[in-house]
Amino acid sequence: MKRNYFLAFLLIASCLVIAKAEAQVIVGGITLSETKNYEGKNLVLNGTGVRTKFFMDLYVGSLYLQEKNSNAKELVKSGEEMAIHLDIISGLITSDKMTSATLDGFENSTGGNMASIQKEVDQFMGVFTDKINKGDSFDFVNTSEGVKVFKNGKALVTVEGQAFKEALFGIWLGDKPADKKLKKGLLGEK
Repeated sequence: MKRNYFLAFLLIASCLVIAKAEAQVIVGGITLSETKNYEGKNLVLNGTGVRTKFFMDLYVGSLYLQEKNSNAKELVKSGEEMAIHLDIISGLITSDKMTSATLDGFENSTGGNMASIQKEVDQFMGVFTDKINKGDSFDFVNTSEGVKVFKNGKALVTVEGQAFKEALFGIWLGDKPADKKLKKGLLGEK
């Protein structure tokens, strides 16, 4: 009888270890959770990938959604809660480089027409004024209140407006993404 309890315990423990192992993904040396909780709302990992430029890995990008979806246009236009999570994996990323690359991304995302959201873009760009270090993380979380921005888990700013959200998420999911391979990864495509 004791042996049966012991075997049952081993079986349950094994299942828990396997479930825990399946609940994480490793990309670019970063361990990502299959789910992420943003202010009480659970989102699931839709996809992930590495932002590469000139053969150098810069950051791991991850897209968290309420439910998996591979339609980029639909995701950009959606007002639903979702998040882009960035893990900085290169010491070559500086505040100036991140600012420049993000502004280029907004230009591409809006087709060069940022005038209607310039105030929001300026507000958002303030998140890159502090030094950026390898190991830092950023979360851009679309909520009913606007896009909430976090650095290393600390809330920095909330930027309102659906047009801004579309432009921001369009940096990675738009027609001219920052990195086509990363876009495919975020969408869960191989």
